[in-house]
Amino acid sequence: MALQVNLKKGQKIIINGAVIENAGNRNISLNLHNKASLLRDSEVLGPDDCVTPAARIYYALQCAYIFPEKYEEHLRFFYLHLKEYIKAAPSCAPIVNDIEKEIDDANLYGALKKTQELINHEARVLENVRQPEPAKPSEVPKST
Repeated sequence: MALQVNLKKGQKIIINGAVIENAGNRNISLNLHNKASLLRDSEVLGPDDCVTPAARIYYALQCAYIFPEKYEEHLRFFYLHLKEYIKAAPSCAPIVNDIEKEIDDANLYGALKKTQELINHEARVLENVRQPEPAKPSEVPKST
C-alpha cells in the first residue's frame, strides 16, 4: 500500500536525503510505493536551530535517519549527547527509554517523534529552573 504525502504550495519534504519542494501554484499529492525515510519541513531541525542539548540530540538522530550512509557516525553523536543530557536531567529517563526502544526496533521515525517529547521535557525543566528577574530600581523599597 502506498503512502500518500500531500504538499502545500511552497512546502518542502525530505525523502531519502533529497529535499523536494512543491514549487507549483497549488497543492500536490505524492504516492510513495516503497519504504522511504521522509520528514516534512515542520519536522526538520537545521544546524542553526540546535541551541539546546535536546535539540542537538534530535538533530543527530535526524541526520542518522536522513543520511543512512553515515548512520553509525550520527548515532554515535546522538548517544554522546543523550548520555550528557541524562546526567543533567535524570527525570527524562522514561522518555529516553522510549527513544532507545524505538531505535532498537529500527524505527528511527518513531524515535524522532519521541525525541520531540524530550525537547518538550527540556522546555518544562528549564521553565522550572528559570531565575526570577532582578527588581528594577523603581521597585526596590527605599530604606528609611
